[in-house]
Amino acid sequence: MRLYATVAAGGFRRHATYRVATAAGVFTNTVFGFILSYTYIALWDERPQLGGYSMDDALAYVWIGQALITVCGMMGGGFEDELIERIRTGDIAVDLYRPADLQAWWFSANLGRSAFQLLGRGVVPMAVGWLAFRFTLPSGPGSWLAFLVAVALGSAVSFAIWYLVAMSAFWLMDGQGAVQMAWLGGLFFSGMLLPLNVFPGALGELARVLPWASLLQVPADVYLGKYEGLGLVGAYAFQGCWALVLFGAGRAAQAAATRKVVVQGG
Repeated sequence: MRLYATVAAGGFRRHATYRVATAAGVFTNTVFGFILSYTYIALWDERPQLGGYSMDDALAYVWIGQALITVCGMMGGGFEDELIERIRTGDIAVDLYRPADLQAWWFSANLGRSAFQLLGRGVVPMAVGWLAFRFTLPSGPGSWLAFLVAVALGSAVSFAIWYLVAMSAFWLMDGQGAVQMAWLGGLFFSGMLLPLNVFPGALGELARVLPWASLLQVPADVYLGKYEGLGLVGAYAFQGCWALVLFGAGRAAQAAATRKVVVQGG
């Protein structure tokens, strides 16, 4: 565990060195937050209580999305390109022979990255959005803690998705196709464009049971107090089950990849 804690700390420090990129990300997230906020204001003026959200809830949803876009990797996990490149060049063989689990190593590094992104690119846009629009805030420390737990679970699901995407490079000529498909899935089915509660009929039902709902929709609803008591436990169970399923699929892909490398190496 000490090894993986060190890797997580290294991931945090690594991303903390990119100060200009962080500042640019904060600026970009804030600008898009304002654009989406005024779009949502126009939409909710025409359709009050759309998706069961008040205007304040809808504005909070916008800024939660801007705060979590990199934390929960809705448009990229922040590590998959590097891992795909190591697979493409064959350097991954060295990683597989190391006395450390490949999935746990990358998960730890991503944990450090997510923690930094929450502090570096999450807090400031959220604060700016609240100062500008005075949207809904959680009712107390317990609600904030419940939200952070949902964010942590969403980040874990995101890692598991992107790890599977990266593993696909063992069998594809180029992993970028899988990256683009996952990018589109994350953008649409996480609720980044519109809350999944707004999606009509069967599309909405499908979107709300896919793993991407764990990245934004569930944390946002926890923040807004839509889940209480057993409902909150159910929301966590939804995220946790997807994390377990996807982590298991990642381990199966890793085991198959290891056998492939051993056979080719032999």
